[in-house]
Amino acid sequence: MFVCSVFGQEKPTAYINAKIIPIVGQPIEQGVLLVQNGKITAVGDARTVRLSSDVQLVDLKGKTIMPGLVDTHSHIGEGSGADASAPMQPDVRLLDGINPRSSGFQRAQSGGITTVNVMPGSGHLNSGQTLYLKLRDGAVKIDDLLIFDKDGKYAGGIKFANGTNPIRAGGGAFPGTRAKSAALVRDLFIKAQEYREKIRKAGSDTTKLPPRDLQMEALTEVLDGKTRRSFSHASPRRHSDGSASAKGIRF
Repeated sequence: MFVCSVFGQEKPTAYINAKIIPIVGQPIEQGVLLVQNGKITAVGDARTVRLSSDVQLVDLKGKTIMPGLVDTHSHIGEGSGADASAPMQPDVRLLDGINPRSSGFQRAQSGGITTVNVMPGSGHLNSGQTLYLKLRDGAVKIDDLLIFDKDGKYAGGIKFANGTNPIRAGGGAFPGTRAKSAALVRDLFIKAQEYREKIRKAGSDTTKLPPRDLQMEALTEVLDGKTRRSFSHASPRRHSDGSASAKGIRF
């Protein structure tokens, strides 16, 4: 059984007598798990823990409580990402194409998944920006699922797929070889470095700022490693695919 408090409650609730499998330590055969305001505040042995009179009790004898699962690579939610116009589209946001009412979220939750990194597809070198979501019950809009940082910004990553996925035979905008894939990634990150440097040199003089570029903005966040999209998820198909991506980012 997975205990999930949706939007929190002021009165503490104790789930008692279930077998609890904690993140750290041995299973507790007859446990108690205390939840308040959507947060787990205590875990212990129901036979020794004394609860205050204001705690609401839920007897789960015969049940098992365990931590929710985190899916770091998910495509649920009927989302969309990059199209066929280019192999790298870091400005594309899954945020703009996901369905927060998709039944896939509830199916994932029923299997024990409580947190997901939802990504656009893998047919591009870069298919866009991902979202970190908490699978809360009763969601009707995307904000109900988003995870926000301390500054109030939604959390997410950016998706790269190296190796054979973005390769297209016959040339065109998409790469035809692994080497060309690495070259395209390297080239775009060099442009992002140059864009970031122009902004740095402009300082407070807005007349010297470069024209706004949403692709470059997304990649400079990756380069800076300080913001909600600083995580770069790469999907290599062999060991050299991962190293090629890393070299492109470091260049």
